[in-house]
Amino acid sequence: MIITFGSINLDITFPLDHMPKPGETVLGKTFLMNPGGKGANQALAAACAGADTAMVGMVGDDGFAEEALYLLKEYEVDLSQLGKSDLPTGCASIWVDEGAENSIAVASGANLSAKASQVPDSWLTPDNRLLIQMETPVEENWKLIRRAHEKKCPVTLNVAPARYVPLDILKMIDLLIVNEGEARTIADGLDLDSEKVTRLPRYLAEKFGMKSVLTMGGAGSIFFSPDGGISTPALPIAPIDTTAAGDTFVGYLGAMLVEGKDMEEALRYASVGAGLCCMKAGSQSSVPTIKDVEAKLPSLPASKVIK
Repeated sequence: MIITFGSINLDITFPLDHMPKPGETVLGKTFLMNPGGKGANQALAAACAGADTAMVGMVGDDGFAEEALYLLKEYEVDLSQLGKSDLPTGCASIWVDEGAENSIAVASGANLSAKASQVPDSWLTPDNRLLIQMETPVEENWKLIRRAHEKKCPVTLNVAPARYVPLDILKMIDLLIVNEGEARTIADGLDLDSEKVTRLPRYLAEKFGMKSVLTMGGAGSIFFSPDGGISTPALPIAPIDTTAAGDTFVGYLGAMLVEGKDMEEALRYASVGAGLCCMKAGSQSSVPTIKDVEAKLPSLPASKVIK
């Protein structure tokens, strides 16, 4: 099973001609309201990929909660450990320009009440995989990672949005996933040259014996473990909206690994999933099904082994 501990939001997306400058009002034609939050997005992606999935987090006692959860319910994600907070359900305002780039403002709300103790010990087994991001309190993330490490449950940490990760926590991670900006934050914390982020996965593999993935948008991804590296290309597309693409990558990668696929194949599923996500507007509504991903896999150029 994939156990996702993280944020649950309602996303309100505004397609705009261009991003507003300070003091500027930009008029758009319409808006989209979608379930979101990095945790919930990754849980939905894992479920779309066919994995048994649980979502652990917090929502408010308000009308936004039902809207934020409806797709997770539709895909039969286990919500048995979901909690209700006195704070409102998390909400994100997303601006998307004509080039498909986005800017996001998040009101964390109930996500600030998420507790590591919501995840039962019985779920933290070597056969399951824990997915964690950085939109819930970091102290709770670290508590849960320590518990999972003790019980030999593999942990995928997606350092999004970028935050400092203590060295002792890094050493407990089975798989670290970062984009280029997030990689700079990790590199800074290790006193590395943050201008050479493409070297980070190899460094982590050699220094700490870690597995890590650096995602680079249209340039694909780089993976390294102590056994070597893999460069996986991006799906050739003309993106419409990149919202939730990174979360789709993480969720699909986790699902493929928990189902027993090797890393090279899992990365290819994740790359295609992320690419297809960019072809639709919105967050969770843009996450592709496993059927759509498998249909596009032959279109992905070959991966390369890195020595």
